Amino acid sequence: MPDIVLATLNARYAHSAFGLRYLLANLGDLRQRAKILEFDIQQRPTDVVERILAERPRIVGLGVYIWNVEPLTRVVATLKRLRPEITVVLGGPEVSHGPHDRPVVRDADFVVEGEADLAFASLCRKILEGESSGGKFVQAGLPDPEQLVLPYELYDEEDVAHRVIYVEASRGCPFRCEFCLSALDVPVRQFPLDALLTAMQTLLDRGVRSFKFVDRTFNLNARVGLAILEFFAERYRPGLFLHFEMIPDRLPDSLHEVIRGFPDASLQFEIGIQSFDPAVSERISRRQDNERVERNLRLLRSETGVHIHADLIVGLPGEDVNGFASGFDRLVGLAPQEIQVGMLKRLHGAPISRHDREWAMVYAPHPPYEILQTRSIDFETMQRLRRFARYWDIVANSGNLVETAPLIWEGRSPFWSFLEFSDWLYDREGRTHAIALRRLFEAVREYLTARKEIALDRVDEVMTRDYQRGGRTDLPGFLRGRPPDRKKRVRSSGTVPPRQARHWSRTEGES
Repeated sequence: MPDIVLATLNARYAHSAFGLRYLLANLGDLRQRAKILEFDIQQRPTDVVERILAERPRIVGLGVYIWNVEPLTRVVATLKRLRPEITVVLGGPEVSHGPHDRPVVRDADFVVEGEADLAFASLCRKILEGESSGGKFVQAGLPDPEQLVLPYELYDEEDVAHRVIYVEASRGCPFRCEFCLSALDVPVRQFPLDALLTAMQTLLDRGVRSFKFVDRTFNLNARVGLAILEFFAERYRPGLFLHFEMIPDRLPDSLHEVIRGFPDASLQFEIGIQSFDPAVSERISRRQDNERVERNLRLLRSETGVHIHADLIVGLPGEDVNGFASGFDRLVGLAPQEIQVGMLKRLHGAPISRHDREWAMVYAPHPPYEILQTRSIDFETMQRLRRFARYWDIVANSGNLVETAPLIWEGRSPFWSFLEFSDWLYDREGRTHAIALRRLFEAVREYLTARKEIALDRVDEVMTRDYQRGGRTDLPGFLRGRPPDRKKRVRSSGTVPPRQARHWSRTEGES
C-alpha cells in the first residue's frame, strides 16, 4: 500500500494529469511509496473517495483546477470526515492564488502554492517523519528545469493508446496579459533540449504519434522551436500530430521554412488573438502587432498545411459588441480552420480584476467564473454571445459543416449573420448542448432554405458532401433524395484527430 496517493479529476478520460506525473517523478526516495490515481469529473465524489481510501494512504495530494474544484471540494470534505488522520495536500492553479477561505482550502491540511514539483516532495518528507511543516500554506519557488526529473516514462501503455500526451519545452511567459495566470509566471525557463528530445524519441519508439506541447510561448525562442520541429520532421511517420501554442506576430523565416515541410494537418497551432482592438489590448497589457498577425496567418494558410485554432475573448474590459464583431469578422477573413470564442474568466490571482470597478465587470461566483456583464455589454446580450460561442463551435469549428457553414454569412458580416442564426437556432431548439448531428444538419438546412432563401438543390449538394466528410455513408432521410456521387467520394486525411481531419478532407474535384 502506498504512503502517498496523487490524484485529480481530469475534465475527461482522454486527458492525462501532467502535473501529477511531475510530482511523482520528483519524489526522489519517496517515489516507490507513491501512486497516481486518475479520475474524471463524471465520476461521483464518493466513488473517488472509496478508490483513494482503498489504498490506505497517509498523504493524499490533489491537483485542483478550475474544471474540478467543485467536485474536489466534496472529495476533500468526505475524505476528512471519514479519515481525519489522512493528510490532504492541495496544489494547482485554482488554489495557488487565494482566497484562503474557500471550503476546498479550509478542509485541507496543506496547500502548496506555485509549481510544486520539488516543494511537494519536501513537504511529504516532513509529514512522514513527523517534522513541523511551518504552516498550512507552502510557497513553492520556481524550480530550475535542469533540476527536475522529466516525467515522460510515467505515461503507461493505456496513456499511449488512449490519452493525450502532454509535453513541454519551457515554462513561463514573457507577456503580462491580465486575463491569464501566466502574467504572474515569469521568467521563461527552458528545459534542457537534449534531455527533452531523448524523452521524445522514447515516446516515439513506444508508438506515441500525438504530442500536445503546453508551452505558453513555443516560438519565443526560435532556436529551440526550430530544433524541436526539425527533430519531428526528420522522424515523421503517418499519423504524427503536434500541437503548439504560438505567439501570432512572430514567425521567423527559419521556422516558416521547416513548417512548410510538414504534411497537411500534422501541425496544429493554437494562436491567441483575443482582440484586434489596440485600445483593448493596451488596457489589458497585451502586446500584439496586428499587421504582423495578419501577415503570418495569411502565410500559414497559403503556404503551409498547419491547422490553425485561433482564440478570441468575449467580455474584455471596454470592448463592446460592435468592437468584438469587427475583430471576429477580421479573423474570419483570415480563414483559420477554427475560431474559439471564449468567454472572459476571472481566474483567482489574475490582474484582470483591477478593471472591475471602472468597467463594471460582473463575473459568475462559481467556476469557471465567466463574465456575466460589463459596462459595455449587458447580461442579456452576454447570454446571446455565450450561445453564439457554443453554436459556432458545433457548426463552424467541428468540421461537420465545412462547406455549409459559410453559407450562413455569405455576402454579409460573419458575426452579425451568425448571431442572427444563433438566436434562431436557440428559439428552435431551446438548448445549446446535446443536439444530435442529424438534427443539427436538418436545422441548418431549414435556416438556409427558409430564412436565407438559398436554393434547396445547392444546399443539399453541399450538405451531402459535408455529411460524408470523414467517411459517413448513412445519409439522413432529408438528404437521401440526392445519392452521393461515387466519383466524388470523400478522402480521409489519414490518422490525425477526427475534428481536424474533417476540416482537411477533400472530395475528388474539390478545390
